[in-house]
Amino acid sequence: MPRREGRPRGSLEREVLACLASAGRPLTAAQVQMEIGGDLAYTTVMTTLSRLHGKGALERTPAGRAYEYSLAGGAEQARSNMKAHQMLKLLDEDSDRAGVLSRFVSELTPEDARLLADLLGPQAGEGQRRET
Repeated sequence: MPRREGRPRGSLEREVLACLASAGRPLTAAQVQMEIGGDLAYTTVMTTLSRLHGKGALERTPAGRAYEYSLAGGAEQARSNMKAHQMLKLLDEDSDRAGVLSRFVSELTPEDARLLADLLGPQAGEGQRRET
């Protein structure tokens, strides 16, 4: 399906994240829609918030019949969560997980390799995986 002309890929997600960061408090989809302005449909904002939540960038808490959304751990953590989600999605698309991971690790700088080893620590080899 061809993309419609309009916003560059990912720009609405960035706008929503910026909106929530500048608000400094949780917002509902309707509040985000008002803050961003323009001619965005409520369902577009709701879908974007839901996708960002699925990527781990946002937390949501019930607020009446709706949800209030906030950044998961702040702006930097929200961006990190989204990048990690992208990396895992790419890894899931390939049947040769060992080959992909091996190549990835071989391309790391020594500093990044040490950081990865430190992060894995005692968990290395346990096969821990995220829940989907």
